[in-house]
Amino acid sequence: MTLPPVKITERGSRFTETWLPLALWVVAGALVVMTVVFLVWRPTVAQSPGADLSPALIPTLAAPAKDPADGIHLAAFNPDISVKAVIRQAEWHTTIPERANVEIQKYVVAKGDSVFGIAQEFKIKPETLLWANYATLNDNPHMISPGQELNIPPVDGVYYQIQEGDTLEAVAGRFHIQSDEILLWPGNHLDMADPKLEPGVYVMAPGGYREFKQWIVPMVWRPKSGTLKNILGPGGCDVTGGAYGGGAFVWPAGNHYLSGNDFWSGHRGIDIAAGMGAAIYATDAGAVVYAGPIGGGYGNLVMIDHGNGYQSLYAHLSQANVRCGASVYGGQLIGLSGSTGNSTGPHLHFEVRYMGGFINPWTVLP
Repeated sequence: MTLPPVKITERGSRFTETWLPLALWVVAGALVVMTVVFLVWRPTVAQSPGADLSPALIPTLAAPAKDPADGIHLAAFNPDISVKAVIRQAEWHTTIPERANVEIQKYVVAKGDSVFGIAQEFKIKPETLLWANYATLNDNPHMISPGQELNIPPVDGVYYQIQEGDTLEAVAGRFHIQSDEILLWPGNHLDMADPKLEPGVYVMAPGGYREFKQWIVPMVWRPKSGTLKNILGPGGCDVTGGAYGGGAFVWPAGNHYLSGNDFWSGHRGIDIAAGMGAAIYATDAGAVVYAGPIGGGYGNLVMIDHGNGYQSLYAHLSQANVRCGASVYGGQLIGLSGSTGNSTGPHLHFEVRYMGGFINPWTVLP
């Protein structure tokens, strides 16, 4: 059977002869270009700052090789092909979460330390430091001395040793806080279901407070005060007459800054910086009512009654340069700085009292 001949129209003949070959050449050219690009061009990845992309340090990859044992395709290394990669630099800084400290720290007193200075260093009140070390300091900041080991509470309050018969409610009431504040303090490690206070164990009463056992050198008044010299020590005497102050105070030392304790409830004076043997001056005119060694941690002491309700006191002297009963005047040399008594280094402990009560020396010094 013979098929009839196909009739090719003029339009179809023109497409076949002209456009079809041209389209095939374009497609073939595109394939050649893509093949060349694929074989020659290798993608690069942005390098992180500081990253070491030395070819010696970067593994290279080749086509997977088939392990005949299990049919798994394994990556092989080919030194002829280099592949760049992003390398993350090590971060040496570790962020440690901040947690509140609830444990008691220990501190060994060094030369030149003071209760006030140590408290400032650990960001607690000096009263807290005294309350936490009653067995060592007996509420007296002048009892501090090098080599002592002190308890440093983490917060302000009273660090207390439980006594026989103590209850949680009684201890909380003694320090003017609620019992839950002691019970819930993590550092006390109390069983909230059955809180037992064992004698001899210490607990923290955060925010609590108590009265101080005051260590005060009594003032010697002028005649008819009823104070006998043997109450104070060998430096006292009976005084009649003498100079009177005018109420204009001068600095008792050449330095006008502190080297230790400031004025606070447990320390009723200020510790003025003064090196060993530095001159100490009368802060105003008056009569010397005590000059010599004394107890209470004050060491060598000079006390002046200014005759107008004010008295001034100069402690830890290496020597007194005036005698009891003498009249002195503002700015007159009365002794030399030292570290006698309970002191961790030379300085002047300076007090001012008015009508028998303590006042802050900063209120009268120029």
